[in-house]
Amino acid sequence: MVEVICDTSFLIHLSTRKIKNLDSVNTEIGQIQFVVPSAVLSELEKLSKTEEKKQDAIKTLELAQNLKTIEMPGKFADQAIIEHVRKHGGITATMDKELKNKIKSLNGSVISFSNDKIVLES
Repeated sequence: MVEVICDTSFLIHLSTRKIKNLDSVNTEIGQIQFVVPSAVLSELEKLSKTEEKKQDAIKTLELAQNLKTIEMPGKFADQAIIEHVRKHGGITATMDKELKNKIKSLNGSVISFSNDKIVLES
């Protein structure tokens, strides 16, 4: 089972959109488990207090309750994820272009969405 670290943008997308190939991802990529860094949960808590993002953030927090949480030190989720990949490698799920590029520069893999399908970028 490979753990895939989810950032905030990916989780919001996952919880608010209909993803076409979600059920077949394990067959395409192998057995994966989405995990949520504690820093991402903090970001979602903050977003749930803003009028603009409130509904999406609450829906995403509900989804996150069904996922494994991992402790990652750091105030900012992106920085915590980058440090984790730098030390341990791994796969990161994100929609954030800047984060994707940093992860790839550290030889990490990236999962994101394209046309509401999950895709693996390397």
